[in-house]
Amino acid sequence: MPSPTAPSLEQLATVEKIADTSVTVEDTEKHIHGMLDRTSVQAMSHGDVVLPGIPIFSTHAEKRQWQLEHMAAAFRHWAREDYIEGMSGHISVRDPENANAFWMNPLGVHFGLLKASDMILVDLAGNVIGGARHRPLNAAGFLIHAAVHKARPDVHAICHCHSLSGKAWSVFGRRLEMITQDACKFYGAAQSVYDSYGGAVFASEEGDLIAKALGSGKGCILRNHGLLTVGTTVDEAAFLFTSMERSCHVQLAAEAAAASGIKKILITDEEAEYNYKMESDPEACYCEFQPYFYYEEYMSKGDIRN
Repeated sequence: MPSPTAPSLEQLATVEKIADTSVTVEDTEKHIHGMLDRTSVQAMSHGDVVLPGIPIFSTHAEKRQWQLEHMAAAFRHWAREDYIEGMSGHISVRDPENANAFWMNPLGVHFGLLKASDMILVDLAGNVIGGARHRPLNAAGFLIHAAVHKARPDVHAICHCHSLSGKAWSVFGRRLEMITQDACKFYGAAQSVYDSYGGAVFASEEGDLIAKALGSGKGCILRNHGLLTVGTTVDEAAFLFTSMERSCHVQLAAEAAAASGIKKILITDEEAEYNYKMESDPEACYCEFQPYFYYEEYMSKGDIRN
């Protein structure tokens, strides 16, 4: 067998040219941002059939039941995602009739077992005024949620739990970077960091500090603690929580790769802002959660409605 010969410089140059197929902003034309004249659900839907958005109800009672069913589904989705750490974690939904009261999950019930009738109605002063009065309420959860509901009258739902990747990323006290399309839901002022830790929240002042750190945003990284997201519906807040949790997971993986010398390429501000506008409004995030809702409704055989 003849001895192999070394490749020529010309051959090496050809191989290098073939291997370097990455595309950079400098060698492409400007990206076109389409669908800006449409609503988010219109932009998502091709053709004449458009995704149904957030429903409108004729009575407070109908809307309340709908909220509680979707709240129960959000918890069951959390159970399926393994966002469980003992009794930690809570979701609240503002009552459609009494804006100074909100529904919360009871303390000590597994997320995967919750249904509409398990929820507790509590006012901003801490008085239990409806729902499953025989069940205890999470004290720390109440202080966090009450503070945010007071500070943000535009918010109707709040999600917080001790999910794994959210906790891990929170120890850095850093914002999520715009490294993926999904992370762009938290572009700019949509995310914040509560860069402090005062222990378990058993004082109203700590809840107030968290609400202040959240500001006008959609999600807040609580240092050494976890994540908190908000929305105009429980569906929006719950979807944003899952999206933020997964973005933390991706960020951790990217940081690990970058530590070995691989360079991260961030999405430009222009593209991140466009993605944010197209994918993060309340209607879009509501629609994003519906596959989870219908799956949990099916898997529970309708038990979430009870």
